[in-house]
Amino acid sequence: MRVLLLNGPNLNMLGRREPEIYGRQTLSELESLCVEHGQGLGFDVLCRQSNYEGKLVEWIQGAGDKYNAIIINPGAYTHTSIAILDALLSVDLPTVEVHLSNIHRREDFRHNSYVSKAAWGVICGFGPQGYLMALDALFRRFSPTETMEA
Repeated sequence: MRVLLLNGPNLNMLGRREPEIYGRQTLSELESLCVEHGQGLGFDVLCRQSNYEGKLVEWIQGAGDKYNAIIINPGAYTHTSIAILDALLSVDLPTVEVHLSNIHRREDFRHNSYVSKAAWGVICGFGPQGYLMALDALFRRFSPTETMEA
């Protein structure tokens, strides 16, 4: 099982950017946590981050033949990117959208997510734990003994 974990704009600033909202853990620490947790589930997790919408789209488009699922925190592109939505729809992979903060408790413009329209599930407000929850949900989805519908 291969999982592509994508982080969008400004997530490279984790640990420094608004720690009261996003915490003090760095992106590198978060990625290491996800890789380790994924290994425990039998997943190969590849982590990527970009501040550029087109780069995220290219990674998504290339995922169809190489990965079994995508976990994405699109950052601010959550609320603006039809291109990321279209890319996710084009690869038709189980996708979990993750946000460190609860986007529904924040500014009104953050309440709408284009990405959610392509996501199998959405996790928000649990900080870094949300990424691990996404991996656990994918494990259950792909486990032959579990039944979770798409």
